[in-house]
Amino acid sequence: MTSYRETKEQTLALLRHVVAQAGQHDAALTPLTFAVLYEHLAGINPRLSSAFELACKATPRLDDTTMAELHRQFVAEAGAEDAERIRGSMQRLMSSFAESAARTGQEAGLFGQQLGGLNGALAAGDLQGLQARMNEALQGTQAMQDAVATLQTRVGDSQREIEGLRAELLRSREEASLCPMTRVLNRRGFEQRLSDMLHERPPRGTSHCLILVDIDHFKRVNDTHGHLVGDRVIAGLGEVLRSVPSEPGMACARFGGEEFAILLPASSLPRAAQVAETVRARARAMRLRNRSTQEVLVQVTVSAGVAAWQPGEDADAFVACADAALYRAKENGRDRVTVA
Repeated sequence: MTSYRETKEQTLALLRHVVAQAGQHDAALTPLTFAVLYEHLAGINPRLSSAFELACKATPRLDDTTMAELHRQFVAEAGAEDAERIRGSMQRLMSSFAESAARTGQEAGLFGQQLGGLNGALAAGDLQGLQARMNEALQGTQAMQDAVATLQTRVGDSQREIEGLRAELLRSREEASLCPMTRVLNRRGFEQRLSDMLHERPPRGTSHCLILVDIDHFKRVNDTHGHLVGDRVIAGLGEVLRSVPSEPGMACARFGGEEFAILLPASSLPRAAQVAETVRARARAMRLRNRSTQEVLVQVTVSAGVAAWQPGEDADAFVACADAALYRAKENGRDRVTVA
């Protein structure tokens, strides 16, 4: 969670900048938009600022959908409610388990005392007290057996509950890394996968590859048909990416706005170019129709840039290389794949 340390005077100055900046975008000045612009202009959220500038590069006037996505990825605490709920369930589970273990421990202590009394009676030859001590020990044995059986049952139940909570937490984390519109990774999920990929050196003869895909003339789609159709185009490209035959370790993500990314660990430039070409061809075959008249509203085309990671290259340089290839694809007429 970002912390705010600005003085009142700084806050008032930022407020004026936020209002001025809001006028340069199509998004309404909602609390979400305000938070995005405030943290960007205050310079307190570098990851947000980087994504914000990248989104503006693709579409200078950001809309409500993009602002909401920026807020969800870089301002809001994704999955916080789920994490808190699961944490509470785990605490209750551990408390219950501790109580069962404590009760078993108490029974064990009492049983030990009973055995000690029986041993003392035997050693003293106290035949009169021996029978009573034996009865106590027998009762203690039964109580101990019951306590152990209860603890064993509780251990089994706890193990199953823990596995269920663990699976639920994993699902929550996965959901927090997904773009809800496209059902591919969001920017946060992309950055995590990219970091994981670059921490593993590719096997000899292979390269980590990155494809950046951008919808051609997307602003024109929004201006001509409205943002709802634009959202359908974005969701449609998400379907295309999910339909592409998956390579080992391949991950698709919404990089920002109408730009998407595909990570291909331990692959090769020719193979990555083939994947990019498959995406381009399937996107071109996509038709968005008027749901009432079935008239074709939009024929989608995309441009793609492909890059291979060079040893020693950091994540930013790697992305910049793919972005430069994407820019050349745009310059050379769009609806094409360019390899760095």
